[in-house]
Amino acid sequence: MTERDTSMAGKVCLITGATAGLGLATAQALAQRGATVVIVGRNSVKSAAVVHRIQELTGNPSVSSLRADLSSQGDIRRLAEAFKLQHRRLDVLINNAGALHVSRRLSVDGIEMTFAVNHLGYFLLTRLLLDMLIASAPSRIVNVSSAAHEGTQMDFDDPQGEGGYGGIRGYQQSKLANLLFTYALAPRLVGAGVTVNALHPGLIATNLYRSYGPIGALLKLLLRMRGTSPAVGARTIVYLATSPEVEGVTGRYFSQQRAVASSPASYDQVAANRLWEMSEALTGLSS
Repeated sequence: MTERDTSMAGKVCLITGATAGLGLATAQALAQRGATVVIVGRNSVKSAAVVHRIQELTGNPSVSSLRADLSSQGDIRRLAEAFKLQHRRLDVLINNAGALHVSRRLSVDGIEMTFAVNHLGYFLLTRLLLDMLIASAPSRIVNVSSAAHEGTQMDFDDPQGEGGYGGIRGYQQSKLANLLFTYALAPRLVGAGVTVNALHPGLIATNLYRSYGPIGALLKLLLRMRGTSPAVGARTIVYLATSPEVEGVTGRYFSQQRAVASSPASYDQVAANRLWEMSEALTGLSS
């Protein structure tokens, strides 16, 4: 028998979008290391089945779920409160939930759906749990971005595509927003014992394109043929969540478990501050 990995024993990890794909693979990997894992999903029944599956596969009973639609700010606020009621600490927050829509849709809060989930979901949940992360220091925030951010800039004149919407373009901007948020948050946490890093997981076969109908099915097939598995894609997430090598490392972008440069636009401090202010206004937060 191999020795059981308990390297994350006593650590509490919260993972959004964890009922399938990258999130599920990440949750399983952390549970295998002995962590207390809380997964977030929209469907309670599916989440419960995933929890049971992870517990059986890893032998770790400390896996549970919380329900939230990450496009709804009300749900995010309830998620944060529910987590605080159930847990005394938060060692790792992994913002992973993502969406890509072929046509412009609005969230319950009247915000374009991809921007609402992929950026504001990260922004609001992180801000609501910052006090807990600081109290649990040293702790880590991991933001799943994508190389899709390259070659685009934030359109502050029309950030939600009201004047003309393109699903891929909206997704690219949301992934750029993940980086701008990461780079803006890191200096704000200096001295707090909390690190925040972002990553590109690679070309992964997931359900991201499910809203694209027949085209999405074709894209998913191509990804399965050319892309890597969620388990492989999750390696960099798990690395940033657990590795002693990145203890104290913050405000960086990783790919294949290495720090790499992101696009020039992602380092625009003026854009980062402008996005921060806009995000606070859209979520009702203040600095």
